[in-house]
Amino acid sequence: MNNENNHQPGQKPGSACLLPSIESPCELRRLKAEQLPALAAELRSTIINTVASTGGHLAPCLGVVELTLALHYIFNTPNDKIIWDVGHQCYAHKLLTGRQARFATLRQFGGISGFPKREESEFDHFDTGHSSTSISAALGMAAGTELKGENNKTIAVIGDGSMTGGLAFEGLNQAGHLGKNLIVILNDNEMSISPNVGALSSFLSRKLTGRTMVRIKKELEHLLKNFQMGENVLQLLKRSEESLKGFFTPGMLFEALKFEYIGPIPGHHLDSLLETFRNVRDFSQGPVLIHVITTKGKGYPPAEERPGDFHGVGPFEVATGKPFATEGPPSYTKVFGDTLVELAQQDPRICAITAAMPSGTGLNRFAAEFPDRFFDVGIAEQHAATFAAGLACEGLRPVVAVYSTFLQRAFDQVVHDICLPELPVIFAIDRGGVVGDDGPTHHGVFDLSFLRIIPNLILMAPKDENELRNMLFTALQSPEPVAIRYPRGAGLGVTLAPELQKIPFGKGELLQEGSDVLLLPVGNRVATALEAAAGLAKTGVSAAVINPRFVKPLDGDLICQWAGKTGRVVTVEDNVRAGGFGSAVLELLQRRGLAGVKVKTLGLPDRFLEHGSQQQLWQLAKIDAAAISAAALQTE
Repeated sequence: MNNENNHQPGQKPGSACLLPSIESPCELRRLKAEQLPALAAELRSTIINTVASTGGHLAPCLGVVELTLALHYIFNTPNDKIIWDVGHQCYAHKLLTGRQARFATLRQFGGISGFPKREESEFDHFDTGHSSTSISAALGMAAGTELKGENNKTIAVIGDGSMTGGLAFEGLNQAGHLGKNLIVILNDNEMSISPNVGALSSFLSRKLTGRTMVRIKKELEHLLKNFQMGENVLQLLKRSEESLKGFFTPGMLFEALKFEYIGPIPGHHLDSLLETFRNVRDFSQGPVLIHVITTKGKGYPPAEERPGDFHGVGPFEVATGKPFATEGPPSYTKVFGDTLVELAQQDPRICAITAAMPSGTGLNRFAAEFPDRFFDVGIAEQHAATFAAGLACEGLRPVVAVYSTFLQRAFDQVVHDICLPELPVIFAIDRGGVVGDDGPTHHGVFDLSFLRIIPNLILMAPKDENELRNMLFTALQSPEPVAIRYPRGAGLGVTLAPELQKIPFGKGELLQEGSDVLLLPVGNRVATALEAAAGLAKTGVSAAVINPRFVKPLDGDLICQWAGKTGRVVTVEDNVRAGGFGSAVLELLQRRGLAGVKVKTLGLPDRFLEHGSQQQLWQLAKIDAAAISAAALQTE
């Protein structure tokens, strides 16, 4: 069987199409194994063409096409459960499980998610979006299956990047202890040593278990037992053999955790995958780990050559892989990254930390210019926070650049290791607020709420790019921990001032005076509130607008002065209302004896928002200009 895909990316397969006939894995299993390479080509073509239009995660999905086919072909899904770690590699899975007709709506408002969702399909057994969760979830399912007296298989598919997260090893540790029938597939597509390790591992496995070596070992054992001290020498040789395998063989780590280790096997060779999965399905008992070597972006040359660039992409030209040209101001991410480099050139104490996202957090340039001061800790936000605390203890100025949604995993470390000892660690929190097409697993809409409750932490949110620069400059002069929260996407296009300025701690700014209502927007809602104020002015309503700049500490004097003057306040935040900025303002007014001021708090509702463009979601959550204007009029 020829397993290599020679189909040209982005073109429709010339032969009779197989994919339209696959309504579920039941139809897939009726195919002959020899037909699967052609189906793999069709899956790749469909994924490439669709993602070129909608955007999405391309390289990870192209890398697991054969793996996905083999899993659904051999295992009895959905009775046998596949848990995709992170889930950004699930597009082929979705196409094979009844979602072809809606695949063009991928990541669009009202369309299918880019991640597994239980409400979307019986084949999606766990809602995912963050890494390193699959083994723990799958182990729980395996244990639950056993308790119910059932005998279904449970398979966790986890990438080598996700294996850097501590939760993955917590799951592995308990799985080995419990001995449940769990299958873990390690999808290895980025570890640079893997091909070498795999070849050497295969060589050692063959040589150390081959007929000649087994005969030699038996003869040597018999010979040594006839000599004094021979038994001790034999044990030493056995330990040396295992040490040699452990040094060169990745399987020893998993065997130490009481997993049966199989691999590495080539992840794009269907015959190898089918045979291995069939054997594991039929003969293995207890926890098994299958090590599969794949190539990110497989079958689409631009993605194979630059998998990092095609991990998550916007719409692009299929023939060249080039993104469609977009004009506009630089992103907040880029402004942050460039400003940090500028400051680091002047201060050798500044260090930058990322959790496996140097590009996504804007730190690529910093990493290139200051490699000794740049630290990528892998997918380990907890470690990133405490590692930063250690750097701060040595007098350095660590800046942890992290997406808001991923900072959630380091909450205890922020509290216990940074804020309690009051260490000057800076958190540059990217993607604060709704993020758009990645949906509820990635919206950064809780940070204002969970950060403002922590003592000793200063919390800021810039209204534009210039303010972001000044906030970073200010934070690096603080003896306390500081968090700066900014949104995803392009800035407002303001002219960047050449000179950085320190912002007085805890001081907001009055942007415009007004007599009828006070608008209190935070961060990316400031420009929107100014737009609303301009619209209100046309109707005869005079709105004062304050940019708080600080969510903690609030500028109580400024806010209370204008709340008292107008008697009416509208707070606006791209964050959940519960416990957020609006709650902080209400608490402030109550403490200052201004409980009689009429307050309307605008923010995100007490539910998880779906995926869609940021503009669609701001309108849906009623924090756009029209909603602010309506709320201002309702407070009369």
